[in-house]
Amino acid sequence: MGSGWHEWPLVLFTVLGQCVAGGLIVTGLGWMATSGDQRTQASIVRSQLLLWILMGIGFIASMMHLGSPLRAFNSLNRVGASALSNEIAAGSLFFAVGGVWWLLTWLGKMPVALGRLWLVVSMVLGVLFVWAMTRVYQIDTVPTWHNGYTTASFFLTMLIGGPLLGALLLRLAGMRYNASRFAAVSVAALVASCAVVMLQSVQLGEIHSSVQQAIALVPDYGMLQVWRLALVALGLGCWICPLVMRKQPQVISLLAGIVLVVAGEVVGRGLFYGLHMTVGVAVAG
Repeated sequence: MGSGWHEWPLVLFTVLGQCVAGGLIVTGLGWMATSGDQRTQASIVRSQLLLWILMGIGFIASMMHLGSPLRAFNSLNRVGASALSNEIAAGSLFFAVGGVWWLLTWLGKMPVALGRLWLVVSMVLGVLFVWAMTRVYQIDTVPTWHNGYTTASFFLTMLIGGPLLGALLLRLAGMRYNASRFAAVSVAALVASCAVVMLQSVQLGEIHSSVQQAIALVPDYGMLQVWRLALVALGLGCWICPLVMRKQPQVISLLAGIVLVVAGEVVGRGLFYGLHMTVGVAVAG
């Protein structure tokens, strides 16, 4: 029993990967919206360096979970047959395709027409990467994970953290844009996350084996979820409050916001791993 922090490499990998996927979509849309302004586009591309740094940190963390970095290549042995292999393959493809687009665009070597198509493909690959993550945990012998709440939670992390991360990068690039729509997406995702927490709490109370109850896996589940949602709300507040006052959010405010949001989602993902429960003798629910 515990908060699931013993799986911190996977916590970082999944949370950062989902935020990066969302961040690329937001910054990619910003890049395409400024097609006539090469200077702004170049600034956006430079700011996107942070995306690939975060993605690199996530992959390094995931390799540490394998015990030895040399085992990372073995995880690709069963692409198409293993959800884990598919996840690593999807993540690697997203990282490679998106990273090559970023590098060639930064160097000025990417043709304009091809660049837009390449970017769209990278954005789609990011969504597929998040989908592949969700499939890893749809294990019928782990009833606390084998449900729609897992899929919803992973995509909601992308929808909460991605727009805020993208807003930070666009602000660093000096781009002025109407951020209210992106902010609305994150707020809606936060409301949906609250609903998922409430509904899943009810389900956890109904799952038990002959020797263990699911809700007992994380005794402080309710309180930790409150802290998680509070951190996320505070983080989004750092972005939304200036928008409500019709002001441009400052970089320091957006940076504080993304730190708070990531911290909140890390707490939530730790709870997710802490709820690992195999079928054992018998499971009801």
